[in-house]
This record gives sequence, C-alpha cells and structure tokens, in this order.
Amino acid sequence: GIRVDAGAESFATRGGHVRALIDELGIGDAVVPPAGGGAWLTGIPGTPDAPLPVGGILGIPANPFQDDVRRIIGWRGAWRAYLDRVRPVLTIGNAQSLGKLVGSRMGARVRDRLVAPVTAGVYSAHPDDVDIDAAAPGLNAALSRAGSLSGGVAALRDEQQQAREGKAPGSAVQGLVGGLGVLIDALRADLATYGVDVRTDVRATRLTRDGDGWVVTAETLPEQDAAEQDAAELVTEEFTATAVIVATPEPVAHQLLDGHVGGPGGAGTAPEIELVTLVLDAPALDAAPRGSGVLTVPGSRIAKALTHSTAKWPWLRAAAGGRHVVRVSFGTQGEVAATAALDDDAAAALALAEASAMLGVRLEPHQLRAAYRARYTQAQPSSVIGAADRRRAARAAIAKVDGLAVVGAWVAGTGLAQVVPDAIAEGDRLRHALLWD
Repeated sequence: GIRVDAGAESFATRGGHVRALIDELGIGDAVVPPAGGGAWLTGIPGTPDAPLPVGGILGIPANPFQDDVRRIIGWRGAWRAYLDRVRPVLTIGNAQSLGKLVGSRMGARVRDRLVAPVTAGVYSAHPDDVDIDAAAPGLNAALSRAGSLSGGVAALRDEQQQAREGKAPGSAVQGLVGGLGVLIDALRADLATYGVDVRTDVRATRLTRDGDGWVVTAETLPEQDAAEQDAAELVTEEFTATAVIVATPEPVAHQLLDGHVGGPGGAGTAPEIELVTLVLDAPALDAAPRGSGVLTVPGSRIAKALTHSTAKWPWLRAAAGGRHVVRVSFGTQGEVAATAALDDDAAAALALAEASAMLGVRLEPHQLRAAYRARYTQAQPSSVIGAADRRRAARAAIAKVDGLAVVGAWVAGTGLAQVVPDAIAEGDRLRHALLWD
C-alpha cells in the first residue's frame, strides 16, 4: 500500500535542467532535498563498518590522515597515500583511468576501500574502467596545478565551493514528494493538453522507411481479464509518421535502428541490475543506524549497495506509517546480479539477509511486510572509458538519417541531469529539420 520509486529516486541538481523541467510542469513545490545523514561503508577488511569520509571527490581524500579516512585505510594506508604529496607528477593532466591514477598515486587501500565502493554504487563500474574527465571534470587539471592528487582534490573542492558562493545552498541531489513517479504523471498530463495519444503496454518491434516517412510496427495485448493474458495472442499494429523519436531502452533501440543507422555505437556489456525494495516492521531502524544507506567494498558482500529510503526521504517515512522502506541493489559492471536466478520469494529473502548485515540490525522474516523486485539492463555508465566516443559516434550516425532522433541514457549519459537537456536538444534538432530543411 506504499507508492515508492522502484528505479531512480532522485535527480542531480547540476545544470538546473531537471529543475527547470519540473518548474515548467508546475510541480516545483514538490521538490525536496534528502534528509541529513551520509552513507556508510561496509566490508572493510579487518575494520568495523564506518561512515563514508567527507571532504573527498569520488572517495579520493584530500587529507589521508583525516580521522574518518584513516579509520578505513589504517595508518599503513594513510602513510602510503601521503607519498602522493612528495612524488613528482610525471604525467601532467593526461591520466584517463581513475583507478590506475589513484592506485599509482595513493595506493591500493585508497582505491579499493574508498574509491571502488563509490564508483560501484554510483556508476556500477570498477574504478579502473572509469574515465576521470567524465566522472570528475577538472581533476586532471587540478592535479597538474597542485602537484599531487590529494592536493588536486582539495583545490578542486575549493573551486567548486567558490563557484557556489552567492548562490542558494542546496543538495547535490533532490527528489519529489511522492517520488519521481510524480514527474512521469506530470509529463503525461502535459502531453494530454496537446492531444498526444499515449499508449502503454505496447512494444515497438520494427522501424521501416516509407518514402520520406516511417512506419512503426508494434505489438500489444488486447484488453482482457488478467487470467486470460497468458494465452492471448499479440495484436500487431502499424503507425505511420513523418518523423520518429526512439526513446526506448538501449537493446530495443539497437534493434529498431538496425539497417537505418550506420554504426550507431554499441555500448559493450551493459550491467544487469536488480533492485529489491523491502517494507519492514523494524523499530530498531528508527534511529537510522546507517544514515541514508550503505556502500560496500567490492567483493565483500553479495549486494552492491543499500538505500534506507525512509531515512533519506521524510515524506516517505510519513507515508510508510511507522514502517521502513529499504532498497537493496544487486549487480554491477561485469557481474551478474546474485538474485538473477532466484524466484521473487528467494530474492526477497536474500535482500532481507543482506539488509540485516549491512544495517547492523537483526531483521527477521516475520518483519518483512512486502517486497518488490525491479530488474533492468542499465545503459553503460557514461563515465566508463570510451563511452563518450561511442556516444559521439552514435549521435553523428543518427544525425545523418532524415526524420529520426534518438534519446535516452545510452546516447545522453546516465542520469536525468544529462538525459533531460539532451532530449530537449534532440527534439529541437528534429523539429528544426522538419520545418526548415
């Protein structure tokens, strides 16, 4: 009986693009920041769970001797990381792999215990595969100016703080009261004002050229009782259009574009992600023992990350009526989700066990009131090395085809802060071409 996001639950505030869309749709009053309380880190070898250190960038510390940093990497790791300050910078502003840079400058403990949990949780990628310029713009240049990686982190954070001065303070992410599903509802209502025909439960299967226009072939189930759907035959429909915007998940987009777009830029292996959301009667969680959630040191646990949603979002805590909502994430780049072969009950049981361990609170099966499992193929993270080149190649190929546009994370980069402005720009490009070319 609780309505909660099963996918994205917040949006990045950078650029102001998502907020501008929200305001345009008239739901700006629903915007809220997350509650205080940072994330924790679990799975640290030989060390109890601890809060994720503050003051770094992507887990890279500005001061390796800072108490919350040293608690995780130990004195040995702190002294190894300090060598970064005295070693010369041999490659000036030219590093590409985040993991290789951090490992060479500050050592394996900083890379594996601090940076890897962040990149796995945020990008579903190992730090060795993360492009520094995509994930942390400006860090390469700051490293060159400061002469050390930790000094570059400190300098870049100072620059970011100065850039924020004079502006209204705010969180790096925000959400909506009622969840991001409210944004979808508002978009659909806005489309209705323009007479747009929105059809759900329809699968586009083929895109065909028809002179100067297009034919979209789609399959849908006829309206019927749920008990009859398994035996029902799909109904095939065709829609004609002057122009088409493909806004599907990446695998479907490649299928539709095949034969029309030359070399649209394959994305390699996309991570298979599963999110298991649990509703719990667990008073022991009232104190939010792990803040807003938990990140794991890769390889230490079956789950990748956990979000304590009712601790992070006060509106959800009120809606849950004293119960707790926890989201457990499985799967990452190059790793099959541990829940993939399980049925729903077994997946919920595994998520409950992982949540109990990650939150440091004993959670019993009878405390689980409900569970929901969401499975999807995530677009390859935009921060992965080579992803930017693939996106540029895809965009260039798509732009050569008249009456065609493509939007979504696989061409824009992951996250609404990238998807929204890219979709607006792509729509403008197509409209301009139809009107003037």
